[in-house]
Amino acid sequence: MQNQLEIHQCDTIKNEINSLSELLLRVVEDGASIGFLPGITLDEAHEYWKSVLNPDVFLFIARVDHHLAGSIQLHLCTKPNGLHRVEIAKLMTHPDYRRQGVAKHLMKKAEEQAQALNKSLIVLDTREGDPSNLLYTSMNYQQAGKIPGYAQSASGELHATVFYYKELR
Repeated sequence: MQNQLEIHQCDTIKNEINSLSELLLRVVEDGASIGFLPGITLDEAHEYWKSVLNPDVFLFIARVDHHLAGSIQLHLCTKPNGLHRVEIAKLMTHPDYRRQGVAKHLMKKAEEQAQALNKSLIVLDTREGDPSNLLYTSMNYQQAGKIPGYAQSASGELHATVFYYKELR
């Protein structure tokens, strides 16, 4: 990557809420399957981001030349039988920065955080057929299975989701 990529953890949403909300709108309008449908409003995006940070969630953002290029969340499992695992959620790359390694660097940062927390298992899911499937398999995530009709698109079509895992130890 020729441009300067920086990834850092967000401890507060206050200074980032506008750029994160714009990111969410752009990736959803571009077809990303991250729980939202096209037509999401800026107010809805703001409300979503206000609810993200809590003690069980790590939020990392990527900037390329000081422009928000992506984000990822690492969710801790707080159930007594799942304290060894974490979940990757809402990996987003701004359409202008795709195919430049942003998502891979965000994934690596999330994995590093999981290892620093002595977690031994990472899980995630993504819509079947999305480019993210190639990213996850290239990073040694194993497909655990899929559920048909899991997520609905704006057209009303139902899509399967694929579950992946990676053992860290």
